[in-house]
Amino acid sequence: MRVTPFRMLACPLDGMPLHCTGSAWRCVSGHSFDIASQGYTHLLPVQHKRSRDPGDSKEMVAARRRFLTAGFYRPIAAAVSRAALAGLPADAAISCLDAGCGEGYYLRELAAAAGEDQTLALLGLDISRWAVRAAAKQDRRVNWVVGSNARLPVLPGTLDRVLCLFGFPVYPEFARVLKAGGRLLQVDAGPDHLRELREIIYPSLKPERPAGTHTPAGFRRLPTETLRFVVELTHAGQIADLLAMTPHLYRANAEGRARAAALTALSLSVEVHLTCFERSPGSS
Repeated sequence: MRVTPFRMLACPLDGMPLHCTGSAWRCVSGHSFDIASQGYTHLLPVQHKRSRDPGDSKEMVAARRRFLTAGFYRPIAAAVSRAALAGLPADAAISCLDAGCGEGYYLRELAAAAGEDQTLALLGLDISRWAVRAAAKQDRRVNWVVGSNARLPVLPGTLDRVLCLFGFPVYPEFARVLKAGGRLLQVDAGPDHLRELREIIYPSLKPERPAGTHTPAGFRRLPTETLRFVVELTHAGQIADLLAMTPHLYRANAEGRARAAALTALSLSVEVHLTCFERSPGSS
């Protein structure tokens, strides 16, 4: 297995191809973006930010890294890797973007799952500079960038796979950057995902919305896989990390957070849907 950085980047200001020269990415228009000492590039212009420091905080990123490194979501990573590599020749060379990569766990797991003779050109993108910085510190083989799914700094039709895992899909952008026949792999929470924790922190649970069956323009839907398993959290730190890496930390009131903080163990249901969409040929 050979992992290389994906290099078909586009300038976030004018869409022109970016070229890496020395310690910066530059386009023919003269726009330049420095590569940080940690090995990532900031491609989110200030005018495209909705806040001063968007995305997950440094503390949320650290919590997610601890939780994922402990292996609690390894079945999800394994399923995503299988789907991304399914049907590929033993000597395949593919490019893959994780759109909302966090601290890079799923791309690292994908790289570990690839065959000996396969080549992966990998790009991890997240709107959180803290997440991208943490990812870059752990694996220099990947091209890590701070950016937004709303305006992917990627040239059109250059990717074989796009991952959007518990993230914010922007289907027109995903369709633009995928090659014809390329695939989008999307992971979303199912109705019983983290139910036991949600029952503790909320006074009542809202009725679940039906699972989406909409097929985005430019794609065809492939079969959906549902994963269900149980994780055993055995101390308060694991429970706190899980809560910190989810939106539930901010949605719960003070009383709900206090109930979660009092827990010392928790048996927890995980339920996610892995949906695969294939980029239709000839679509724009």
